[in-house]
Amino acid sequence: MTSIAFTGNLTETPILRYTQAGKAVANLNVAVNRKRGESEETDFHRVTVWGEMAEHVAQFDKGTRVMVIGRLTSRQYETQAGEKRTGWEVTADAIGPDLRFATAVVAKTASRPTSAPQTPESSVWDDPAPSFNDSTPF
Repeated sequence: MTSIAFTGNLTETPILRYTQAGKAVANLNVAVNRKRGESEETDFHRVTVWGEMAEHVAQFDKGTRVMVIGRLTSRQYETQAGEKRTGWEVTADAIGPDLRFATAVVAKTASRPTSAPQTPESSVWDDPAPSFNDSTPF
């Protein structure tokens, strides 16, 4: 699988849906402008975002400048005229606003339970020999 990272503008407000199992999925299109000499070309990327991240990205508006990191996959399909085509799609691993063109307020989501929950009075830094595993707070 090929990784891809790009910055561009949303061409429309993301569309949020839920699967029959209740998992959130958002679909969006991102336009990436690039200059080639005197001319400017635009690439359009179809992006799929899953889970809580999909619910967060659904709050973005058309035109929002975003940064996307994800996995590029191809999909084979046939047109109504019977021509075989290949479509490229990105499944986002991370997405967020480009802070060169916007401000953002960060609100952390509730963390998932770990095997050893931390209390406010203790942290991994209190332990003289901390173990850095999946229960670290970052």
